[in-house]
Amino acid sequence: MAKVHPNVVPSPATAERAAAAAAGEAGEEATTLTVWRKSLLFNCRGFTVFDAKGDLAYRVDSYDDAEAEVVLMDPAGRAAFTVRRKRLSLSGEQWLIYAGEEVRRPVYAVKRGGGGKTMARVAPCAAGTAPFEVEGSYGRRRCVVYDGERRAVAEVQPKEAVGTDVFRLVVQPGVDVSLAMAVVVALDQMFGRPSLLRSWSS
Repeated sequence: MAKVHPNVVPSPATAERAAAAAAGEAGEEATTLTVWRKSLLFNCRGFTVFDAKGDLAYRVDSYDDAEAEVVLMDPAGRAAFTVRRKRLSLSGEQWLIYAGEEVRRPVYAVKRGGGGKTMARVAPCAAGTAPFEVEGSYGRRRCVVYDGERRAVAEVQPKEAVGTDVFRLVVQPGVDVSLAMAVVVALDQMFGRPSLLRSWSS
């Protein structure tokens, strides 16, 4: 298997670089992350995400299969977003994205389906902003997130010769990289088999 994690221990500047990228300060080039669908912690499920330099950018560590939320953390362990399943939703399977560890007022809702080619819709909880549409196949690691003007703002791509547990997330300039990764976490809960919160093959 190809080397997935070049620099497991983050360099001192990694957290600052991740924060700058998340704020859209990474310049005019797209941000490319390598997403590994595995936690680095023993006996734990999750994601480990590396930047283009091989440094740790994000991580998700889930200890409890029955827990209905997943926390996306930066390299220092600070919560960037919390992704929580909405219980008893009459409008179908839905996951809510909260800023940090806040779990009272969601900032986005991710809903399965949407008609036509759309596999999921990412709707801002605040009024006045158009939803994002996700098209393609998450299972095949080939899907694109479009904004309200049909511009591709993020894309999940397969990574050659390493299977579906390792893939790329490409985020366009000016887009919140942390939010794009939180959307990936929500998609994994909906379409990943198995997901973080269901049985997970080690």
